[in-house]
Amino acid sequence: MHDPYLLCLKCGEHIPFARMLNSCPQCGHDMLDVRYDYAAIAQELPTQWAQRSFGMWRYRELLPLRNPANIVSMGEGGTPLVQSVNMGTMLGHDHIFIKDERQGPTGSFKDRQAALAISAMKEAGVMEAVVASTGNVAISYSAYCARAGIKLWGFLTSLVPADKMREVALYGTEVVKITGTYDQCKEVAASFAQHRGLFLDKGLRSIAARQSMKTLAFEVCEQLGLLRDGYGKWRAPDWYIQAVSGGMGPIGAWRGFEELYEMGLIDRLPKIAVIQAEGCAPMVSAFKAGKDMPDIVIAPNTHIETLATGNPGVAYGLLRQIILQHGGSMESVSDQESFRAMHVLAKMDGISVESATGTAFAGLFKLIAQQIIKRDEIVVVNCSGHTFPVEKELLGDEWARDVEVPGPTPTASVPQEGLLSAIERLDDRMRDILIMDDTPEASRLLRRILQAYGTFNVREAENGRIGLEMVHQRPPDLILLDLMMPEMDGFEVLDALKSDKELGKIPVIVVTAKELTAIEKQRLSDKIQSLMQKGAFSDQDIVDKMMEMLN
Repeated sequence: MHDPYLLCLKCGEHIPFARMLNSCPQCGHDMLDVRYDYAAIAQELPTQWAQRSFGMWRYRELLPLRNPANIVSMGEGGTPLVQSVNMGTMLGHDHIFIKDERQGPTGSFKDRQAALAISAMKEAGVMEAVVASTGNVAISYSAYCARAGIKLWGFLTSLVPADKMREVALYGTEVVKITGTYDQCKEVAASFAQHRGLFLDKGLRSIAARQSMKTLAFEVCEQLGLLRDGYGKWRAPDWYIQAVSGGMGPIGAWRGFEELYEMGLIDRLPKIAVIQAEGCAPMVSAFKAGKDMPDIVIAPNTHIETLATGNPGVAYGLLRQIILQHGGSMESVSDQESFRAMHVLAKMDGISVESATGTAFAGLFKLIAQQIIKRDEIVVVNCSGHTFPVEKELLGDEWARDVEVPGPTPTASVPQEGLLSAIERLDDRMRDILIMDDTPEASRLLRRILQAYGTFNVREAENGRIGLEMVHQRPPDLILLDLMMPEMDGFEVLDALKSDKELGKIPVIVVTAKELTAIEKQRLSDKIQSLMQKGAFSDQDIVDKMMEMLN
């Protein structure tokens, strides 16, 4: 097997990989990468990988560390690839997979970067280092530097939540808070490192940091192969989606997909979707305008501080080239769309994520709605980190209901009727919804959507006959009706309801997968309040429509 070598991404110079370099000795360019003996690795190593524990160091022959004794590890990588169930059903898309990077040692995908970058520092003999961060990198680097015995200076913008700053400090990092943008923060950190003669982590320009992200692609393709094709098979997704700030994640992951393709382990390359916050979208703005250079954002306007890089530098050109050559998209979403996507993912699939991941999923929703992502394509979304503690922008002030219970007296316990009346008042605020649908998955999804909003009492009927009996027993405030049911279909239910003067007043929303003919639409026209196609509405769509009917 041939030794790996450094490659200058500008002039193509091949440089022996004896140590990490900051720039090309031939042309001075500061973007270098590592190349390996892919033919030999493909022939010899996949079988060995399968026998190792599932984590990022499983693929150590494709990582730029000379001596495994220098590995600084806390069990990073090997995160689950989870198929979305309820949210996928809601979107009408059965092939959405979530790479759950919340499971890393410090709760974000930056643990991969920290593990390899700090290991490389250890190998190079670095004892003191400087990093600029919007939060997650500083937390990860602080943890791994503590483990490696390296003193770290963390430069963070004042927009970083205090909880994250405290966690950084907890590891013993010297925290320097910069009142300014992230780009200004990076400039101050670089000046400090130069003045003190300290090692500066260069983010995207760091070979180790960038190469670490390849392991995302390696794991995804191995996991997808196992899930879809069985043991020993590798499979690339059709789409890889990630929210970006500086762009390192998808750039590094893309190189991983390329290497697997070069080794013949996957038969195609995925399309990349880059999602940015609307208030700081220098890549998306430039891409849609057909520009070669990013539209630099001087003053980012977003609550999602981890995505507030106004000048992505060379990252934009690299991602633009990948997308133009191999397909993909760049899209921006508002903060509110991101926060709403966080709600949807938590309420539908039980996954609580950071706001940057919410941005990625909001982008997914938009690309599916625009039919850029097709319903039969396999999609992997990087769930880049956890939201803990919950950001205040997410829930606002009305995230709980107050129930007043009469206070205790010296001589008596709480009166039972007082407690019951408090519970009854809580019940009175809830509206009664009846779901008539013979498909358990569809009925469960509708129930989950309604329960997630917390203001509905939900009953279910598995066919029209049972549903009509339940209506007679206790008329609901609103009916969600499927049309194609056994024994008595939705059309017959509507006819029966409208034949009764009182029951005919109950608002009905038809939720169906059936493609209706003109005659069928005519039959529904004067009997229902709304028609919604399964797989073509969001949770908010149906709740908004219901509240409109109920009010």
